[in-house]
Amino acid sequence: MFVFLPHSVCFRRCGSAPFLNHFTLKTLVSLQVYLAEWSGQKVALCRLTSQDYLEDFLHGMGMLQALQDTAVVQLVGLCAEDHSFGVFAQEQHQFHHMWQIRLRLALDYVSILHFLHNSPAGRLVMCDSNSLEKTLSQFLLTSDFWLVVNDLDALPKVDVGGGLLVKCGHQELTGDFVAPEQLWPFGNKSLSNDLMPGYDEKTDIWKVPDGTRFIMGGVRGGDLVHFHLFECKREEPKLRPSALDVLRVYRSVYSIMVRDALKSRDAL
Repeated sequence: MFVFLPHSVCFRRCGSAPFLNHFTLKTLVSLQVYLAEWSGQKVALCRLTSQDYLEDFLHGMGMLQALQDTAVVQLVGLCAEDHSFGVFAQEQHQFHHMWQIRLRLALDYVSILHFLHNSPAGRLVMCDSNSLEKTLSQFLLTSDFWLVVNDLDALPKVDVGGGLLVKCGHQELTGDFVAPEQLWPFGNKSLSNDLMPGYDEKTDIWKVPDGTRFIMGGVRGGDLVHFHLFECKREEPKLRPSALDVLRVYRSVYSIMVRDALKSRDAL
């Protein structure tokens, strides 16, 4: 789901905030998402619906406050009393197919990973990323076609030097999309969270080629982008590049493609 985000302000009174003409955008296990009107602006309003997910919800609210940046969805305000928060929203928009826009969105995707891996709140891992669909749902698309991260309720902190690694959830992860170190390594032995080894932010890097392939689609130049991503799929996490390394490669590829496009145009 892509939602547009103009400039942010803040509301302060929880119960009295005059939300008008609201209707449900999405119903999830843990929360309800509404498109509402507040002070003449459209906002996406999120409200907790299950106390079982209160800890995750409060973590997400805290991350929204701590990580306010151009890479993050703009927070309008939050209400701790009734467990709700809002961000500005406008109508959905048709996704563009120009390679320049798609590659720029891929750049945004990796830029956001770099921001999270070096955030003011520490080195954070995107745990809500166990499938391509789930990963993409963490982002929103602005009206001027920039990606921002939106879902921040599953961003555990890594401190490799301090021996702090993460484990994304308590269920066994399967499939090729997740990084190898996220898979249960003990065969038929029953899953145990205590025995499951932890991992770091390099799990996010493993997923970059798959996310980029979707963003790029079948547009011209997509193969050139994918060619430079093989390092991200190294089995050994330490051998994978950092998000900054990938970002530098993307910027180089973007410059090459822009230069080639200009040469082709001049030749006509």
